[in-house]
Amino acid sequence: MAEESDVSAHESEGEELNVVETPSVSKAKYVPPSLRAIPSSEAEEISVLRRRVRGLLNRLSESNVESITQEIAALLRSVPRGVGCELIGDEVLASCSRGPRGNEQYAAVFAAFVAGMTCLVGMDFSAKILSSLAMSFEDEYSKDDGLSLRNITLLFSYLCIFDVIASDLVYDLLTVLSKRLTELDVSTVLTILQCCGMKLRGDDPGAMKDFVISIQNSVSQFKSRSAAQDGKGDIHSKRMEFMLETICDIKNNKKRPKEDPSHHTRIKKWLQKLKSEDILLRGLKWSKLLDPEKKGQWWLSGDVSSTASNIEDVAAVISKEVVEAQKLVQLAAAQRMNTDIRRAIFCIIMSAEDYVDAFDKILRLDLSGKQDREIMRVIVDCCLQEKTFNKYYAVLASKLCSHDKNHKFSLQYCIWDRFKELDTMDLNRSMNLAKLVAEMLANFSLSLASLKVVNLANPVEMTPKKIMHFRMLFEILIQKEDSLVWSVFTRIAGAPELEILRDGIVMFVKQYVMAKDTEKDLAGKFKIAKKALDNSAGVLM
Repeated sequence: MAEESDVSAHESEGEELNVVETPSVSKAKYVPPSLRAIPSSEAEEISVLRRRVRGLLNRLSESNVESITQEIAALLRSVPRGVGCELIGDEVLASCSRGPRGNEQYAAVFAAFVAGMTCLVGMDFSAKILSSLAMSFEDEYSKDDGLSLRNITLLFSYLCIFDVIASDLVYDLLTVLSKRLTELDVSTVLTILQCCGMKLRGDDPGAMKDFVISIQNSVSQFKSRSAAQDGKGDIHSKRMEFMLETICDIKNNKKRPKEDPSHHTRIKKWLQKLKSEDILLRGLKWSKLLDPEKKGQWWLSGDVSSTASNIEDVAAVISKEVVEAQKLVQLAAAQRMNTDIRRAIFCIIMSAEDYVDAFDKILRLDLSGKQDREIMRVIVDCCLQEKTFNKYYAVLASKLCSHDKNHKFSLQYCIWDRFKELDTMDLNRSMNLAKLVAEMLANFSLSLASLKVVNLANPVEMTPKKIMHFRMLFEILIQKEDSLVWSVFTRIAGAPELEILRDGIVMFVKQYVMAKDTEKDLAGKFKIAKKALDNSAGVLM
């Protein structure tokens, strides 16, 4: 990607291949896609879709949640992703907030629907619904609407039970509520604890202990303030006492009948088949859900920030504004995207809302024959052009590789071509390439066997620039978690044809990586990697 555009994924609703064919530059003011008027035919189509989704959700139950989820997922693919996600999210929240009073079964089925949709269409679906849920929660709270607030809270709690959200987000909301501790707050805390309190305790006992201490202090302060009010807080105090009893039961591992793990067995088995363990949203805060300025893949911000050292780097990763189509085409030309196919792929990657949006639009290009080889070449070219490494390209490339193994071969050949250019390659491009390859190895899109074209043990072939490149690659790789290091290096263990590669890796790391290491951590990681290379039996760590 060019230096003029330090972005990873730009917000775009309906831009596809037409971004390549742009009219001559005019003086008309640019209007973002989200603010453009919807054509009447498209508006009618969306209206029909809304009625269809609403009808399906009205029939939703534990017995048919699987079939209805499949049907709505198919409907989502027929419209622009952003429009579809917003429409379905609105209908889910409307159905839940207006649903039967405190009906946990009702909330559980809708939470299961959200979990199933997320498994089928991507984590952005649940993230956007979660953001809308948080805003609806605050809106109903401001209206003092206890019924709607309880229903929304139940949906939120069941999203935790079905592992759509991590317990730390629920704890964060509990902390917010415990600081205010109005009557509505107490009721909401009770709803959460009665619904998923035991799960919260099991997920993070330390956080539960901290919450218990925090809310006990808040209750003590409230009682001190209300003591001078002539008993006006009696009803509130009784509700607080019941809340404290509930907390005490959870703290002492005293299960309630409604938290029987046998409940919703059918739903949990279905979600397990869909690999729901891969959709858990981590590292989110309640304030982040309410932030109106969040852009790009905000639900992965914890992952993105780990690759950036300061706010300027984060700004380079996350899109702040939509880039005009004309500028994209000019940028494509500047980056030597010299064919219609390459320009189309480039514009999709640069204008996509996120990697899922880019993936969907690339598939819609329906490239034939050898044309799809250009996809990986454009992704690698864009990655190398960045001022700082942008993980967006690694995630997108990994998604494509998991979809079609031909993309793996294209990526491997593309990287081999880049290895040949290392001696003449700019240092920044070389570092970006090293980080990209390390990420692809770490997520198993590539194997270390991809390095067999390089003789790491040959002092003549290992020029200073190549040494610097591969040193960076191995430093990143062996600093990963122990189990990941073991798995990555075990993949090339035992194969006779890779013996030279294994010896070369050991010699190179020992000579160029460990020689500069002053920390014992890296030495320990190298021992794991070396042992994994000898793991011909395929023993798991």
